[in-house]
This record gives sequence, C-alpha cells and structure tokens, in this order.
Amino acid sequence: MILRFQSLAELDAVAGQLIDAGRSHSVWLFDGEMGAGKTTLIKAICRRLGVETTVQSPTFSIVNEYVTNSGEPVYHFDCYRLRNEEEALGSGLEEYIDSGKRCFIEWPERIAGLLPPDAWTLHLRVEEGERILETN
Repeated sequence: MILRFQSLAELDAVAGQLIDAGRSHSVWLFDGEMGAGKTTLIKAICRRLGVETTVQSPTFSIVNEYVTNSGEPVYHFDCYRLRNEEEALGSGLEEYIDSGKRCFIEWPERIAGLLPPDAWTLHLRVEEGERILETN
C-alpha cells in the first residue's frame, strides 16, 4: 500500500486506512528519517483508535502506555536513544510485544533482532513537501 498526503488535515483519513489495513498486525514498525512525521502519524492513529490522553514521543521513557476509550492498551516505543538490544530488553519490550496488544515502534532498526517476523513495517518519507507512506 502507498499513501500520499500533504497536510495534517489528511492524517485522520490516513490513520483510518492504516487501522483497517493493519488490523491483523499487533506490532507496527515506523521507519523514516528524523522529522518525517512518525510521531505525528502515531498520534493520529491513537486518536482514531480512541486514545483520549495526550500522545507524545516516549524518547526519554522509551515506552508510553495509552488506553483507548474501550479499555484497550496501546504501547508506543521510541528506540532512538537505545544503544543496544539489551537496553530494550531491560525496558520490558519483549513482554509488550508478546502481549498481542498494539505496539507502535519508532526507530525499529535499533532493535531488529528482537522484532517478530510478522511485524508490519510502515516506511514514511518526505518528497517535495509531500509525505509518502509505504507498507510491507
């Protein structure tokens, strides 16, 4: 799937399409350069899922836990600061991934050896003012 969008106003529709397309995946990997919009996209997806609390990058905490209005947990990881996979294990990453609940992971390449083979990868890039999102 390839989605193209230019404005924040389009994010809600993009989030809806991703939720429908990724329904069979609990672990979503968000790949893209710094500033590509990974966290902003995750915020839109969480909002669409019914998360009513503030969604922000867990850069310093590594993981943020949210709850949808129907009581479902959503886990948001930012692995940018991790130096190695052992640090990820120390954060409890494996337990979150094994829970079967939604896990949104930014900077997944830093923990590649810990990721399940059925994780859904979303590649986000910016070209000429347009965001291009490709999924595997």
